[in-house]
Amino acid sequence: MKDRIIAILILTVIITTSIFYYFIAVLIWLLTRPFDRRLRLLHLYTCYWGAFYTYIVPAWKISIEGREKIRRDATYVIVSNHQSQLDILVLFRLYVHFKWVSKSEIFKIPLIGWNMVMNRYIKLRRGDKESIAQMMADSEERLSEGSSIFIFPEGSRSYVDPDGAVVMKYINPRYFEAYMRPGDYIAPVNLVGGSDLTRGWRLRRARLGISMDDPFEVTARMLKNFEKAGLAVMQKIAALPNIKIVRFKEEIQNRA
Repeated sequence: MKDRIIAILILTVIITTSIFYYFIAVLIWLLTRPFDRRLRLLHLYTCYWGAFYTYIVPAWKISIEGREKIRRDATYVIVSNHQSQLDILVLFRLYVHFKWVSKSEIFKIPLIGWNMVMNRYIKLRRGDKESIAQMMADSEERLSEGSSIFIFPEGSRSYVDPDGAVVMKYINPRYFEAYMRPGDYIAPVNLVGGSDLTRGWRLRRARLGISMDDPFEVTARMLKNFEKAGLAVMQKIAALPNIKIVRFKEEIQNRA
């Protein structure tokens, strides 16, 4: 009963603060859009808005390693594994300029989704060829404008082995062909601990780790061999040092 009351209180805080934060976001959008075409200030504010909900839960401890490897004046395709629905809030703590590639349903959520539309984040309806084509065009446009994009290539969220290690789910390597262009730079991100944050209504004590590696350039040869390159990126992410082990299992790829 206590856990449910705490969860309801936090949900109430999210709803009430989202109303307040949304109207500030609208004001920032109106005032800065004429001179901030990439909406950097609005996204920075959105980072604070999203990260705020991780700051108010003292039981969640978040460590970030390698953030200094991201240059503020450069453009990247940021690639990460995916653990939970709360990953986005945690990753907002990076305070790095990018555009999310996210399921189209999220854009329909009042206030939060409307803010995503203002930020010109990128919609994707999985399995819809027209939506995929539009997503590819939008991604290329944002990159050309100088905005990084952030993607989760896993088909679903990672799961946890009995020993506590995070295991990547199936990855369609065509993501590499869809998002990358020769000369783009990939910024690998390893994220762990997201699945420990909640259990049903109960908030749990959790340690989360974000580990980032040096960005590396996409070559024409990599795009020609996109299936191999796409999986190699995820293997590189899995190998990054973090507070938990992340495993890339060949048998999961081979079963799909």
